[in-house]
Amino acid sequence: MGNKYESLEELRRKKALLKADISGLEDLLSFENTKESLSAFTNGFTDKYLKQVPTEDGGTKTTLKTDAIFDEVKNEVKENIVGKSAVLGFASSAVKTGLIEDAIRLGATAFVTNLAVKHVNGTSWKKKIIGLALIYLAPMLLRVIRKKLENYQKNRSVSSMEQLI
Repeated sequence: MGNKYESLEELRRKKALLKADISGLEDLLSFENTKESLSAFTNGFTDKYLKQVPTEDGGTKTTLKTDAIFDEVKNEVKENIVGKSAVLGFASSAVKTGLIEDAIRLGATAFVTNLAVKHVNGTSWKKKIIGLALIYLAPMLLRVIRKKLENYQKNRSVSSMEQLI
C-alpha cells in the first residue's frame, strides 16, 4: 500500500474523493431527489416524463407529465397505424408472415382459454374436470391440428407448383 501513494496527504485526498462519491451515490439510492435518482437509474429516459412541482410546505414533489406521455403514445400510434408507409408495410408483411394464420391461432387460444376459465370457475366438479382437461389437452390438440393444416398447405402448394410445371 505504501508503494501506491507518495505521501499521506495524497492518501487523504483520495479518501475525501471516495467519501464524496459514496455520499453522492447514497443520495441517489435514498431517493432524496426522486427525479434525479430515476434519471440516474434509467440513463435519462424518465426525464421527459417527470416534473418537480413545489408543494405547499416549501418542498418539491415529483409528478408525471401526463401530457408528454399521451403525446408520446399518440405519436407512436399515429406513426405505426395511420402512416401510409405503415399501412403498405402492414399489407405486405401480412402476406409474408401469414397474418391470418396468426390471427386464427390467437383466436383459438383465446377461445380455449376463456372456455377453460369458465369451466374451472364453475360450481360443478364435472365442469372443473372439463376445464382442467382443456388446459392440458387443448394445446396438444391445437398442435396436431396445426401440423395437419401445415401439411395440407404444403401439399397444396406442391400440387400448384406441379400444375405450373
